[in-house]
Amino acid sequence: MKHWLHAFRLRTLPLAVSSIIVGSALAWYGRKAVMQYDAFSRPVLWLALLTAVLLQILSNLANDLGDHQHGTDNQDRVGPQRAVQSGAITPAQMKRAMIICGLLAFTSGCTLITVALGLTLQTLLFLLLGLAAIGAAVKYTFGSNPYGYAGLGDISVFLFFGIVGVCGTFYLHTRGFVPLDLWWALLLPSVAFGSLSAGVLNVNNMRDIRNDAASGKRTLVVRMGSANARIYHTVLVLGGVACLVAFALMGDQGWVSWLFLLTAPVFLMHLKRVWSAVEPRSLDPQLKVLAMSTFLTALLFSLGLILA
Repeated sequence: MKHWLHAFRLRTLPLAVSSIIVGSALAWYGRKAVMQYDAFSRPVLWLALLTAVLLQILSNLANDLGDHQHGTDNQDRVGPQRAVQSGAITPAQMKRAMIICGLLAFTSGCTLITVALGLTLQTLLFLLLGLAAIGAAVKYTFGSNPYGYAGLGDISVFLFFGIVGVCGTFYLHTRGFVPLDLWWALLLPSVAFGSLSAGVLNVNNMRDIRNDAASGKRTLVVRMGSANARIYHTVLVLGGVACLVAFALMGDQGWVSWLFLLTAPVFLMHLKRVWSAVEPRSLDPQLKVLAMSTFLTALLFSLGLILA
């Protein structure tokens, strides 16, 4: 069982649920703008969290098998040894686990959108979006022509951990009955957490730049080089925080809306470590730092919305 828990990469789950927490808190915050019904649904919250967790585990399993098949997980790889790479789990077992996890994610997602929207045209649209999310989780490094090997992983993370995660969750809570100006405001936290999540992937890719380049994995970091990757990373992190600052200024809800700034010193220290790193492998601890800081920021930002 411990090998499967290792393959699930439980440490990645807090980041995966951050956008769900933020989207749900925004629905709670925006309920006053939609007076005709309760704009927050507990069943939607729990089902969205479950679906996000299952999708992240599916992505982790597919990544474990995919990098093994493409030869990226080898003796030169930095970071924890993968389950298939170590022989603890066979490729056949991993494929079966991926199928089971994919079916569970599909079932959970179908239940989520049906509970939230009923049987409508919107349900069909969200079903297609859910299938796209499952496809993105699997095709990152698994199968032929994985998009992660072409440098498109950052875009996928930005969309699904940011725009889709936050706005999609908000829509399922409110069923779309929201003033247009509030939708525009939603883009700020969506971009913020999409950028911070993409930053986590960027740290991972900066750490693995040498092995990825040697294995033919053309991540964005491999394409732009370490120096430009640091600049790009700084833009992602500071840009994400700046979007939350802009949202707080627009909302004008008092000091509680600025709780998220408690993590600002951690982000600044993280950036200092990234810029001072001499060897790519020294960036490994910063993966956890940025992922957990992003999760904590999501909690503090959401708490501020609820208290406001």
